[in-house]
Amino acid sequence: MKKILIPFLAFFMLLISVEDAWAQKRKKIAETSSDKISLDAFKFRNVGPAFLSGRISDIAMHPENDNLWYVATASSGVWKTENAGTTWQSIFEGQGTFAAGCVTIDPNNPSTVWVGSGENVGGRHIAFGDGVYRSTDGGKSWKNMGLPNSEHISKIIVHPDNAEVVWVAAQGPLWSSGGDRGVYKTTDGGKNWKKVLGDNMDRCH
Repeated sequence: MKKILIPFLAFFMLLISVEDAWAQKRKKIAETSSDKISLDAFKFRNVGPAFLSGRISDIAMHPENDNLWYVATASSGVWKTENAGTTWQSIFEGQGTFAAGCVTIDPNNPSTVWVGSGENVGGRHIAFGDGVYRSTDGGKSWKNMGLPNSEHISKIIVHPDNAEVVWVAAQGPLWSSGGDRGVYKTTDGGKNWKKVLGDNMDRCH
């Protein structure tokens, strides 16, 4: 009887030790999984401006306020956030186009914002614009500053020491010749534009 009982007890003890080892391993896995889940909040996530905006064309951040951004979109104009993306305000409604290709904050005066209308990419599904816009009150109101035949503006640069000097890179019509195509410069805040790169170096108003 003793000969039978001893191997049985040994086997029983082995089972207990194996089960204890597995329990420790499961606990460790659970703790690791818990830590992994807690880090999910650090992943990149969509903060807006929701589905109706379409493609994001450009983003400009206020030089002195990290919470204030302007976002140019493919199919809903320009959006503004003052709380780092928690909420958004549409600020380009009622203008001549719903497509924006770029947005630039004047480094001399951050309340002045320039927008290049028309998407800044190519394709049959791309919306076109009607020139350059400027706001001097942080996006509350806008004025079209010219280059109405540019259709697609890719970049606007404001001189860091002179707000009157601005350069605009315009694609022009995608599927036809002509239009306001090339790099344009103004030295009077957008009242007049001169082509400084491209064919037919003419003056535009």
